[in-house]
Amino acid sequence: MEIAMIGAGYVGLVTGTCFAESGNHVTCVDIDQSKVDRLNEGVIPIYEPGLTELVLRNSKAGRLKFTTDIAAAVASARVVYLAVGTPQGPDGSANLSALWSVVESIAPHIQDDVIIVTKSTVPVGTNQGIYDQLQGLNKKRYHVASNPEFLKEGAAINDFMYPDRVVVGVRDEEVADALRELYSPFLRTDKPFLSMSPESAELTKYVANALLATKISFINEMANLCEKMSGDINDVRRGIGHDQRIGFAFLFPGVGYGGSCFPKDVRALAAMAKKHHLPPTILDAVDQVNDRQKNVLMQKVDQHYSGSLAGLRFAIWGLAFKPKTDDIRESPALVLIDQLLEKGASVCVFDPEAAENVKADYGDRLEYADQAMEALEGANALAINTEWDMFRHPEFEEMKSKLESPVIFDGRNLYDPTQMAALGFTYYSIGRPAVGDASGIEV
Repeated sequence: MEIAMIGAGYVGLVTGTCFAESGNHVTCVDIDQSKVDRLNEGVIPIYEPGLTELVLRNSKAGRLKFTTDIAAAVASARVVYLAVGTPQGPDGSANLSALWSVVESIAPHIQDDVIIVTKSTVPVGTNQGIYDQLQGLNKKRYHVASNPEFLKEGAAINDFMYPDRVVVGVRDEEVADALRELYSPFLRTDKPFLSMSPESAELTKYVANALLATKISFINEMANLCEKMSGDINDVRRGIGHDQRIGFAFLFPGVGYGGSCFPKDVRALAAMAKKHHLPPTILDAVDQVNDRQKNVLMQKVDQHYSGSLAGLRFAIWGLAFKPKTDDIRESPALVLIDQLLEKGASVCVFDPEAAENVKADYGDRLEYADQAMEALEGANALAINTEWDMFRHPEFEEMKSKLESPVIFDGRNLYDPTQMAALGFTYYSIGRPAVGDASGIEV
């Protein structure tokens, strides 16, 4: 099948590449000529495990192409995917200006019976809006479908190849059949292909992310309560997780969620509710708890040093909002870095993938280590923000020898408090009692 993928960002690049891997001919379109040139040279602009190999293989086979020529890409396409950014607007709602611009650009060039599929995360009613806009621009027969993505950064290839489900929003059964055929190579293990109205499909994406974000904010709030009441959130988490109605997924306490989806989608869904005069009480609380959680490590740092940080040096392990990605959008690590700098501390950071993205924003305001242990040299304390596997089993004696004082603020609960106390560390984590010479921490 001939597919045009409009937008070669995270979603468009992963989706287009995976469709090419299953034998389709995919042309990815982007307005950024330098990005297109790099992609044609085999240089991938994002870090996603396994993506580079797939792009190179399918480009070499001629099934995957990159261009800025939107007219040529859509002219022969049977399916045109829209995968452009929908960033958060000032009121929390999604900014669809790029989407409407793309719809206007493709209108003169699409063929009869083309299927236009929205892959971008868009508010309810956007599918109908695209159809209405095209009606005024082109009198050909076409179909507009919704196909929300459920890709986790760091596991996107596997998520696409082996999906839990595929959701499509359509108004014609023939469109559902065409998309079912397109996805059939990825549904061989009897995972469901769920066909519904476009409005339901658009809502499904937002509601899924909002519920997952709710679980994160809930467990973080309970972690803070555990600290107040001398409990251990890991014990509590195990106690509730074995209840089949609850489960363990997304019940790991930490310093809050970030990235391009959860923050934006929770606020966008809340904005939709407000537009319909429904108070989004739970959604607003989820967002507020998450914003507050991003300050927890700094509160522990402040209490440990009695608020006096001028002249101190801190090492930061982890800059991406989660492991296996270089995405720093709304990363809790940046909140901590800003707070430390504001209080007069110096900061040396390490992340195996995201350091260059941070350097582009912070420049020489930070120091950048090439290795995790290098960041500890002369630091008064270490703060951990991202749970990269390489941080889970370090040489603790080496850590102690490099740190000026053996103090760790662990925002991801990577280590066992009892072991850290035995090793001589002052160790703070999330929702568990502090150890070493640490006193109780108010959060």
